[in-house]
Amino acid sequence: MEITLGEAQQKVDEWIKTVGVKYFGELTNLGILMEEVGELSRVMVRKYGEQSYKESDKKYELADEMADVLWVLLCLANQTGVDLTEALSKNFEKKTARDASRHKKNEKLK
Repeated sequence: MEITLGEAQQKVDEWIKTVGVKYFGELTNLGILMEEVGELSRVMVRKYGEQSYKESDKKYELADEMADVLWVLLCLANQTGVDLTEALSKNFEKKTARDASRHKKNEKLK
């Protein structure tokens, strides 16, 4: 299923209001976002870093953890009135203007 960011925000909002009953508070969701980023980090450092897997790590999957982070970010965007499509578009413009030649000149990236 392919969906836009706007559609994702709408689908999350519909799910929260029907299945989830209501949004958690913004600060609670910020804490949940940090937890989810931590779980994503756990997978990344074991899969791509030097840490070895523990038995309890086997329940975590990279794609699922990324989706969990995105889910909570979509919730926070909905709660705070942020249109992520617009925000991402503006972010691309900002980064393109700021970094137009910066990375090309970085010897570390060559």
